[in-house]
Formats: sequence, C-alpha cells, structure tokens
Amino acid sequence: MTDWELMYDSRGDSARVPELLDRVEGDLDPEAWQELERRLTVGAPLTFPASFAALPRLVRLAGANSRARRLAGRIVRYAAATDGCDDLLEECTASIVELGRLLDEELRARPDHYLDTFRDLLATRQQYHWAAVLQDSADAAYGVGCPHCPVEVTMVIGSHAQYSTIRTEQPNDVERRTLRPATPEQLSGTGRWMYETAVRDGRYPLAEAIVHLFGRAECPRCAALFTFADEYTAANRPLV
Repeated sequence: MTDWELMYDSRGDSARVPELLDRVEGDLDPEAWQELERRLTVGAPLTFPASFAALPRLVRLAGANSRARRLAGRIVRYAAATDGCDDLLEECTASIVELGRLLDEELRARPDHYLDTFRDLLATRQQYHWAAVLQDSADAAYGVGCPHCPVEVTMVIGSHAQYSTIRTEQPNDVERRTLRPATPEQLSGTGRWMYETAVRDGRYPLAEAIVHLFGRAECPRCAALFTFADEYTAANRPLV
C-alpha cells in the first residue's frame, strides 16, 4: 500500500496524484492525463517520488492504453537524471519488467513514435545512457573524449555522412575522419540487441546508425582509433 503522504510530485503535493490515477483508470479523461503528466514528469528531464509510486498503476493500464505506456516509459527513462531514486526503482522492478514486455510488443507493431518507444525500452533494460543519446535527425552529433589525447571528438552520424571531427566555432567541421562501422557479426551485448531489434522492425536507418555508434572512430588530432561505444558508456553510464 503506497503511503502518499511520504510522496511529492512536481508541485510538492501528493494527494492529487492518486485522485488523477482514479480518473484516468475510470475513463479517458484528457484533462486528468495532462495534469498527471505535468505532475509526474517535467522538462530537464525530471521525475519525482510520486512518479515511481504511480508506476505500477500506470503499467497495469499500459496494456490497453498507449498514453499510459508513454508516461510510464518516460518515468523510467528519466530515472537516471533523478537523484536518490535507486530504492524507488527497485520497488518497481516487476512493473518495469512488464513495461519492457509491453514496449517490445509495441515496437513490433512499428508505431509512428518508434524511436521514443525504443529509447523507453532501452531504459527498462537499464541502458539509460543509450536511451538518452539516440537521436532521430539528419545529422546526429555525439561527443566523447579521446582516450589517447586531451580533445573532445565529435561523431556525426546522418543520412549524408558519417565522420568524426573536432568541433570548433567555425561554421563547418574541419579535419573530418570517416567512421569505421562495426559489422553486425562484431556486435555483442547491448549493441547486438539494439541492432537486431531495429532490423527486426524494419528500421534500417536506425540499424545503420547503431553499427556506426558501435564502430571505431579516428581522433583527428592524434590519429588514434578507438571504439566510440566503449568510451561513451564509460563516461555516461550511471552507477546503478
């Protein structure tokens, strides 16, 4: 039984959230959904103790309600940016596992919001760093420190080119180095799962981006080759 008096939401309140959950469970109340979303997640991104307390009920609704799936997914995805939420996440383990199953089913249906759902699913697998970084743009940029010299290397992965560079204030990147993508056979662990899921669902541009993310980049400064995914994970994966 949730003790709502110990919880708070984005407005520092707690009593309103269970009332709103009752309203959205009873019918499709758009005003209740909007208020619930504002109270449980805000831009930054942030979540609150009340967000995790609401998660089991949201997941119970999620099988038949796409809005509940999206809100539950955002709560889990934002968890890594919320200080002191580890214990709250542990209490939601069963709900998060079930949410992951529902999100995977949704991906198989190839929804219009595929990438958001893909990112939410990554978060249910505790891959918060990849859930945060994956982008859906013509030229997505990813930065990481070169492990061999003190410069920031930016990887650009887009529909027109895939390269590493050192970003400056100049309007155009200089000293570009072509990325060396991994082959599907070279992928393992999370990278292999991400690639196989994207291919399974016919998301070939996403699959192509993934083999580049898990491939090798060349530092334009020192010419060293390194595996981008290893450096990015070491620098960004939260300790959970």
